[in-house]
Amino acid sequence: MRTVKRTFAILSVVAVACALSAVAQTESARQAAVPYPHAGMPAAIDLGRLAAQPDAGPISLTVTLRINDLKAAQDLLTALYTPGDPQFHQFLTGQEFAARFLPGAAEVQRVIAAFASYGLAAERTSSTTLRVTGTAADIERAFAVSLHQYQVPAQGSAAAYTYHAPLARPAIPAEIFSSISAVAGLDTRPSLHPMHVNASSAFTRAPRQASASAQGNPPGVWTVTDFANYYDVQPLYKAGLSGKGHTLGIITLASFSPSDAFAYWNALGLRVDPKRLTVVNVDGGPGAPSDASGSVETTLDVEQSGGIAPGAKIIVYQAPNTSQAFLDLFAAAVETNAADTLSTSWGEWEWFDNLDNSPVTDPITGQTVSAIQATHELLLRAAIQGQSVFAAAGDSGAYDVFSACSPQYCSEPLSVDYPASDSFITAGGGTTLAGTQTFCLDSGCNNLFSVNVPAERVWGWDYLQPLCNVLGAPDPVSCGIFPVGTGGGVSVFFDRPLYQLGLAGTQLSQPNQNFSFEGQLLFSLPAHFPGRNVPDVSLNADPDTGYVILYTSNVNGPEALEFYGGTSFVAPQLNGVTALLDESLGHGRVGLLNFPLYALALTGQAYRKPNAPLNVISTGNNWFYTGTNGYSPAAGLGTLDVANFAARLHAAFGRP
Repeated sequence: MRTVKRTFAILSVVAVACALSAVAQTESARQAAVPYPHAGMPAAIDLGRLAAQPDAGPISLTVTLRINDLKAAQDLLTALYTPGDPQFHQFLTGQEFAARFLPGAAEVQRVIAAFASYGLAAERTSSTTLRVTGTAADIERAFAVSLHQYQVPAQGSAAAYTYHAPLARPAIPAEIFSSISAVAGLDTRPSLHPMHVNASSAFTRAPRQASASAQGNPPGVWTVTDFANYYDVQPLYKAGLSGKGHTLGIITLASFSPSDAFAYWNALGLRVDPKRLTVVNVDGGPGAPSDASGSVETTLDVEQSGGIAPGAKIIVYQAPNTSQAFLDLFAAAVETNAADTLSTSWGEWEWFDNLDNSPVTDPITGQTVSAIQATHELLLRAAIQGQSVFAAAGDSGAYDVFSACSPQYCSEPLSVDYPASDSFITAGGGTTLAGTQTFCLDSGCNNLFSVNVPAERVWGWDYLQPLCNVLGAPDPVSCGIFPVGTGGGVSVFFDRPLYQLGLAGTQLSQPNQNFSFEGQLLFSLPAHFPGRNVPDVSLNADPDTGYVILYTSNVNGPEALEFYGGTSFVAPQLNGVTALLDESLGHGRVGLLNFPLYALALTGQAYRKPNAPLNVISTGNNWFYTGTNGYSPAAGLGTLDVANFAARLHAAFGRP
């Protein structure tokens, strides 16, 4: 294991290993976690009809209830985020939202009775959701579908697992379709993947001098302290801000070892409350921490957000890796309204929701409901409650589908990641820091090759192409650099939101974007669609200029992982930063950050010097979209100067 030098050298991995031994023994007794999906996973084996399996038991679905008047809720959202409006920042409590926009008891009982007629038990689990339980046969009858069970063989350290899924698109009972926004749980395959990336193992970095530097750690082994220095967070700390009195929420699909996070914060000399962490298991939780399930994702989410806002409390909402559980996580976090800010670094190509039979069809009208629409309504509620929500934009450049299906099998249309593509969430994109990166061309590192990045740029590994050429691997796919980079592009699911209207640099979806599997055309994506553009804002995410994570692997034990990156870092960093902003304003919550961010651009204040709140990222690309002197579907609005942005928020909200 490589040791981390400079600022992080105070960390003793040996001491951490001793502290973690008891935790590891406890975790080993928990159920094994299911691995997250990736392009190299073994093909699933169809075991036949679910109801015929010898171990088949009752299954449970999540049914979400529609908002009564979606337009009225959206109009309220606009008023809440319009300075000068009488309702500006008069956020609703959860109870107020439920009373105003959610179905009443009579309608809920009607839906419960309809499910009972199919032999299904239904109970209200929140103001938004019902848990519907029954045998596989009764579920099939209610939704006019055939459910099969599948098994994915073991691979490496990842255990085998089973899931069930419908053979065709289900149909919701017509008598209750108007009340339902989603039915989740008919398909239980792991569907979402984390957004962290480590530096390519195909390249060997030249050794660097390990002497201390007053400027902190070099890129590649950054900590939250280095982040705070670079993005101008320090003035907020000097003003006494730490996120105290506020709560961060992490939405994740893998468990973690809390002692990793405390060791990370303690190593940096951060003073944190030993009781700051609360773990909420949703749908039974995700099982024991493991590399294959993505536990490093949860670990870095907690370390980054909690390190940037060391005074804040943290709630980790964790669940199994299914679309149903992901929906249930958002429902739990929004229903309790306990977290002021929330982030998630898990996602999938937004169109996979249609491929995975997640939508359910009304047999009379032909309309569909889906988990994406239900989560969209939950995020609308979060914004109305003043909760700020952040998501990672993805790490497969402008071709998000690549993250789950390689070019060997699938075509690669321009595509964006969900939930970052939702218009009620702030999408975090990635950059590469300026500097010289030096690599070894032979095993003895006698011959070196340097790549110079003259200015902070859009993160896309195309800048490593000269290194590939020298190493005799000119094809970017075989070299392993394509399409690694920040997610960004145009949604073909969500319309362009109000805050992006009239903004120079936004684009329509591109024509001729087709998705094929093994040469068979499955569908063509909408062309020239005026969709929501992502990302919104960017921060350093390139693993080659990235970060160090303290993590306990179930395979290798305690590790200090260097050169990790991905937009996984950006979402929790924005989460922590916003807790500081909330505290600085002294009046509660900032809410959906997109409104004040885009207002700066639309009023010409974003890059106005001195004290500009945003920095333009005008160079680099994510393999299709390029940086510009303004907004681009590659870097969004650019990077934050946190202290300057806080000052602009104070002015906008009339704070001293």
